[in-house]
Parts: sequence; structure tokens; C-alpha cells
Amino acid sequence: MLKKNLLAIALLLCISSVFGQEMRNCGTMEVDARLLTEDPGYALNQAQIEEFTQTYKSSETGATRTVITIPVVVHIVYNNASENISDAAVLSQIEILNEDFRKLNSDAGSVPALFSGVAADVEIEFCLASVDPDGNPTTGITRTSTSKTSFSTTDLMKYNTYGHAAWDRDSYLNMWSCDLSSGLLGYAQFPGGPAATDGVVIDYNYFGGPAYAASPFNLGRSATHEVGHWLNLRHIWGDASCGTDYVSDTPTHNTANYGCPNYPHYSTCSGSPVEMTMNYMDYTDDACMYMFSDGQKDRMQALFAPGGSRESLLSSEGCGGGVAPTCDVPGSTSTTGITETEATLNWGSVAGSVGYNVRGRQVGTATWTEGYTTGTSINFTGLIADTDYEWQVQTDCGGGDLSAYISSILFTTSGGAATCTDIQEPNSSTGTAGTISTGVTYNALIANSSDVDFYKFTTTSPNTKIRVTMTSLPADYDMQLLNQKGKKKGTSQNGGTSDESIVWNVNSSGTRYVYVYGYGGAYDVADCYELIVEVSNSSWRTDGSELLVERVLDNAIVNIFPNPASNTMQVNYFSVQETEITLNVYDLLGNQVQTLHSQVVQGENLIKVDVNTMAAGLYIVEISNGKSSYTEKFMVE
Repeated sequence: MLKKNLLAIALLLCISSVFGQEMRNCGTMEVDARLLTEDPGYALNQAQIEEFTQTYKSSETGATRTVITIPVVVHIVYNNASENISDAAVLSQIEILNEDFRKLNSDAGSVPALFSGVAADVEIEFCLASVDPDGNPTTGITRTSTSKTSFSTTDLMKYNTYGHAAWDRDSYLNMWSCDLSSGLLGYAQFPGGPAATDGVVIDYNYFGGPAYAASPFNLGRSATHEVGHWLNLRHIWGDASCGTDYVSDTPTHNTANYGCPNYPHYSTCSGSPVEMTMNYMDYTDDACMYMFSDGQKDRMQALFAPGGSRESLLSSEGCGGGVAPTCDVPGSTSTTGITETEATLNWGSVAGSVGYNVRGRQVGTATWTEGYTTGTSINFTGLIADTDYEWQVQTDCGGGDLSAYISSILFTTSGGAATCTDIQEPNSSTGTAGTISTGVTYNALIANSSDVDFYKFTTTSPNTKIRVTMTSLPADYDMQLLNQKGKKKGTSQNGGTSDESIVWNVNSSGTRYVYVYGYGGAYDVADCYELIVEVSNSSWRTDGSELLVERVLDNAIVNIFPNPASNTMQVNYFSVQETEITLNVYDLLGNQVQTLHSQVVQGENLIKVDVNTMAAGLYIVEISNGKSSYTEKFMVE
């Protein structure tokens, strides 16, 4: 449904119950929004994949294809026995995926005549992996006990600290089963995201068929829905009122459907079409979704075309046929001499070896630091205090004969002394909040995963405008601004260690609170963040907003409005210095639509972008100041 009003990317948190009835809740778009903030290259990857998909669809629609088989590994991450789901539950889920994606599901005959002509056999199958990344036999199921009682969309279950690291995404579909909070049934990562977090997560209560999962989501369709996302399908309503899922044969939906809607269910969008409520990418109950469309099939198949984002899976040997390495892997591993900044990695000698490839990295990061030695130990230096690391080693037997890498060995560096003084503790609630003055920069620590900081400040003028800024973040910290009753007025939740800022243009005096916390339990025992509360008699903004949560670049604060825009989009750019910025606008196919260069002054700058001649749809704006860049999606009406 290629429509004019394209989707506005936003956080999608569905209500878990209405009138006592459970409702489907998918966190995929929340992850998408987070990645757009955290990963500058993610938006461009998405645009390139979309361009590739549209090109493929224009040339390959209706072509006969060979059935694709995708190896699957299921990582079961559990805190108690009930979360440690059985092998039988996993096998039932794989069977359901195969039925749904091959149109072999028993309810396929329920597709109404209006849509039966486009109900698709996607020609994709799934098998539990029988060969692991090292070439060894496997059941395709891993089991990991965790100290975490529940998980959210922050991907912590995908790292060895709290869960199980992903197998190579070029060879496997990674699925995680765990306890998801906030009523989430599951979530997925679209193609084009980080390799370390690629895959699908399903709540353990909804993994598998009727004998294992909870009603009304007990037919395994939560996994079908999320694997659809993993294969580049959007929600059928486009996550916007009358939005687009980039598929031409699915009707325009005005919003998500829940439960089991009566057929026909008419859309309120242009033309009032009958909605395809039985599509796997809607939000209906498991018993009321039972089809993919031909257009959705084309989007999924495009990923496996030459040059496609998931083409490498076609050559995976995860389901058998692999040749085990003849060069033995090292054993007798140990990590010794661990300090705040280094460690010694050790292993046993392997007969016939000429040397060893060694690699290490901080847990949760994608890039390895690699080395080579002819000995049986190597120093791993330049580390960060009180931080989790992993390392692997493989044997080089010469002539290109290499063993597999061993599974990761984990260690934690020693805790370092704080590099700053935190005089505010204890301040873990509004009742114990540390009193701070406006206009003064304070240093403070988030010393452990449960540590939080509260501050209070008082303004006496009834015409006070407040700005709170947090900088020099050593970890992913976020903050909230609370009123005198402790009620939240605003949240700043930028990704990673990006600065945080909240503006409140409120015409009243009184006591306010600032609440600082680590996102997903982030903390740093050694390094402080900086916090400052500033006040002004004039508005911090020019667009009349009372409350603003801003995006921060190096030396600048950025906000884009209105979004959607019709004639003019404005960029509010508050800079700490005079500099030149470049603003590029791209469409979703990666084509550059506009480029603007602007010399900004110290302070507030308002840059106007004429969008009157641009076609209605979704665009990407990239703003660069020479030190960093900020990317955001916006819609032209």
C-alpha cells in the first residue's frame, strides 16, 4: 500500500489490557526508534535496503523461486524453572513457523475470498541448527541461567553478562526466549541493524504451540509476527494513521486491530477498504491471523536476492553439510594478572600449531581487538576498570588450516578509584534529594546498577524558565524533570553517552527535582557525569513549547519541528560556539533531496527548510557540525 501519508517512526508501546482482555504488544518499533538514535548508520542502511527491495519487487514479482531454508538457534535465558522452556516447545514453534511461512497452516482456508488470491506461500522454511559456529554438532538450543528477573527491549538477553551472545547472523536466525516485561510478547530487529543484536525475542509464555503457550497467543503466531519483522515486514497499518507498510496488495489500515474483529472490517482511510485483519502483521489474536500476502513475500524474498541484506544465509551450513576443522582448538584456558587496565590471556599448546589468533572485546560491543602470537599467552591492554570483557583464541596450523575459535572466555577488570568526588549521596529519593544551586555544575556517580540520583532546586521568580543539562556521561544515563510533588514533567533519553537536556518554560516558582538513572542498569564506578540547572527570565525556545526534550550533538542542542511538516520544517539549533553546519535531506531510497549549509552563531539559531515542493512521504534529515551528526526521520504531509 504505497500511500502518500507514510509512517512516522515512533515508539510503539501498546496497552496490555483493555476491559480485562489481553492485547498483543510488540516492541519492534521501539527498538527501531532506539537504533535510529544510537546508530548514525542505521537510517542509511534502512534506506539502502528499501531501495534494493523496491528494485527487486519491480523485476521479480511472481517469479518462481527455490525454497529457502534458514538455520535457527534458540537461546533460552531463564531465571526460574518455568522460564526454562522444553525442547518440545521449541520444536513446536519451528513447526509452526514452517506451516505459517509455507501456507500449510490448518486455518489457511479461513482467508476470505477477497484476499485468497494474494495469500502467499512465502517459500521460506526454518530448521533447528545441527552444526554450531565452530563446526560441532548441536541441538540448536542453548540454555543460560540469568540473575535478571525480566528483560525489556534493551537487548541485555543478547549478551553473555545476562544471557547468551548471538551466533553469527550471516549463518543463523537467532531467537531468544526469556521473561519480557511490560506485557511484551516479543520484538525483532529489522535488517540493517547491529550484528550483535540481530534476531528475534519472544516471551517464554508465548513460545510454541497450544500445549506450551498462553491463550490468546498460544498458536505460535508471536514468533511468526516477529520473524516477519526480522524479514523486513512492517506492521500492516504502517505505525501511523492510514500509514504504509510498503506493500501494494495489503489494504490501508487506519490503525492496529485487536482481538478477533468481525469480517468484513472496513478501514476509515481513503476508499474505506476492507482491512486484512487476518494478516500476521496486524495485532489480532493468534487464532485470527493466518496469512501473508504476495507483496509481503516479495519484501522477504528480496533479502535473499544477490546483494540482499540476508543473502549470506543461503550458504549457511548451520543445518548440516559443514566440514569440521581438522586443526584442534586450544584448551586449558585461563585469564590471569587482571588489573584495572590489562589482563593476560592463556591457553594450552596444540600439537602441529604454528601460532594462534587471539581476539578480545568489551562485552556488548561489536568490534574485536585482534592479535597473533606463536606462544600460549598474550597481554590484553588498554582496558577500562570494572568492565566485563570476553576473549577467544583459534589455532593456526599453517597453510590456511585454522581451527574454530573457542567459545568466549569472560573476565571483569578490577574496580578503579573514582576520578571525581560525589558529595550528594545518599540521594536515592525525593525525600533524600541533594540540594543544588542553579548555574553551578555538579559531578556525581552512578556507582552500581541500582544506584539513582535525585536533586532538588528552588526558583523564586514566577517568570523562571528552566533548563537541565547532563554532560560527560561515562555510560548510558538518562534523566527526568519532576515538579514539586515529584510528578514527572519531562524525560530525556538519548542513546549511549549522548548528552541529555530538558527545557521547561514554566511561569511559576517553587521546588523542582531532577532524577538521574542508568538506562538498563548502566553505571560506572569510577567516572562521574556533570549536571547543571540553568534558569532564565526569557524562554529557552522560540516555538512556544512549554516542555522540550532535546537532542544533543557535540557543542549543540537540536530540535526539529513541526513533524509532520507541510510547507516549512524548522531546525532549532542552540550552539555553544560559532560554526558551520550541513543539513542533508534524503528520501527512503537514499536519494539526496536537499542540502543546506548554514553559518550558525553562538546561542539559538532557527533554520528553515522549505518542504513545499517535496512529495508527501517520509524523509531523513542529517545534521552535521563537523564533530558529530544527528539523524532523524520526519514526514511531509
